[in-house]
Amino acid sequence: MNQAHDIDEAQMRQVQMELTRILSGLKHEIPVFLFTQVGKNDVFNDAARQALRFFRQLTDKIVLREFDLTHEKARQMGIDHSPTLVFDPDRYNVRWLGAPLGEEGRIFLEVLLRIGTGKSDLNEAAMAVLKKIDQPRQVKVFVSASCPYCPQQALNALKAAVARPEVVSLEIIDIQANADLADQYGAHSVPQTFANDVLTAMGAQTEELFMTSLDKMAQQTIFIPESDAEEVECQLVIIGGGPAGLTAGIYAARSGLKSVVVEKGVLGGQVALTPVVENYPGMKEVGGKTLVDIMVTHALEYVQIFPGEEVVDIIPGEPHIVQTSRRKFKTQAVLFSTGASHRHLGVPGEQRFSGRGVSYCATCDGPLFKGKRVFLVGGGNSAATEALYLKNVGVDVTLVHRRDRLKAQDVLVKQLIDNQIPILFNTEVTEIRGENRVSEVILLNNATGQTGAQAADGVFMAIGYDPAVDLAKKVGLELTQDGFIKQDRFRTNIPGIYAAGDVTGGFKQIVTAAGYGSEAALAVFEDIIDPYWKK
Repeated sequence: MNQAHDIDEAQMRQVQMELTRILSGLKHEIPVFLFTQVGKNDVFNDAARQALRFFRQLTDKIVLREFDLTHEKARQMGIDHSPTLVFDPDRYNVRWLGAPLGEEGRIFLEVLLRIGTGKSDLNEAAMAVLKKIDQPRQVKVFVSASCPYCPQQALNALKAAVARPEVVSLEIIDIQANADLADQYGAHSVPQTFANDVLTAMGAQTEELFMTSLDKMAQQTIFIPESDAEEVECQLVIIGGGPAGLTAGIYAARSGLKSVVVEKGVLGGQVALTPVVENYPGMKEVGGKTLVDIMVTHALEYVQIFPGEEVVDIIPGEPHIVQTSRRKFKTQAVLFSTGASHRHLGVPGEQRFSGRGVSYCATCDGPLFKGKRVFLVGGGNSAATEALYLKNVGVDVTLVHRRDRLKAQDVLVKQLIDNQIPILFNTEVTEIRGENRVSEVILLNNATGQTGAQAADGVFMAIGYDPAVDLAKKVGLELTQDGFIKQDRFRTNIPGIYAAGDVTGGFKQIVTAAGYGSEAALAVFEDIIDPYWKK
């Protein structure tokens, strides 16, 4: 035990040394005002103090002043939530309502770095959009400690506030510490971004999309640069940065192919949202986000990754032209590893209450429902895993499955039983009701035909995935009867275009996706050195 303790202390010292090195680059003092009130969010108040105390040990640039919410300073600055952190108010308009717990610690470090250096580090395209905004933007980004997407979106907003403090003000709002604000804005799924109280984004965005949404005051999905996109010549463009795409990138590069991975969303795909991954070879149990970080770190040693880029068109030819939201690629081959996305029930109320009690990510939104009653729809491994996660974070969860038995593995079913999680078999959610948020669900027993209403604070969906084939259909790739990309030895009907992973069907397992990615890369290599379409 002493040895383990020594290792923990050594690791902590190493972390502190690295943070000290990073913070040594701060150029300016960072005045920080902490507003708290005894008896109001004491856990978050203490966490905020501890975080500030920790970072003040690493740099002398932080100048802290603490006030009670009853102080005149709080009234002057319009502070009414505890805790609230105000950063360098003479130069910027950045506030944090909450404390840097979990994933939010990454955001807190970025706040110190951006304000302490005065540099936003926005890319040129994003800055060009931001410079067009000539009216004030009061930005609110709702986050939670368990959300892996939140740091990216909060950083986008922070960069805007640092780059143009005369136009952009920012409040980063922890939904657990500020449930009243989450209810007021209907921000029950994170991250959500509002500008001047208008919803401008649900989920994380690229810098360009964030600034475009801020400019147009509406959610944007595609960013087209005003200037010509940079051209990149390569031998293989891999579309999708999940397990299949990342593994394909590694094996293609090791085969000598100049390859790139283009990912429009979060690297890792669905894996990044999986609370616990069990029995991935070499890891009996590992967090999904942790596994993704390992994969991405490994892939970066071999292949260039372009995150936050969406492929908007492909023109087959020699070479193939792949146009993304940022640049153009000229390539000998293209590999689709676009994966699959959460399936929707398609019942009344589902779309209306998305983010207002309806959720597709237990990891991101589960803590908000602590002590509340939710129904989780599904019967497979993902459903069982998410039900166990919700139970573990204190949610009153009931599993709803339309069949008379679960499809989940026996070991997961046993855990459901051991954790006394109720399971409603032969039951379907036919409607989701409420006013501003979910308040009840309508359940149908498909064995008896009986229908009844049940009170509910939320509904989580884990009913499978739909393959991401919109681009494939646009290009003209053949699909199977089930809607997946049709392939033979990873080859599609268009020479030089390949497909692998969940987008082709089969088992929705991380290990199989990775295996198919490696096989596909080797197949592409063999075809490039000996093109089958030229025989």
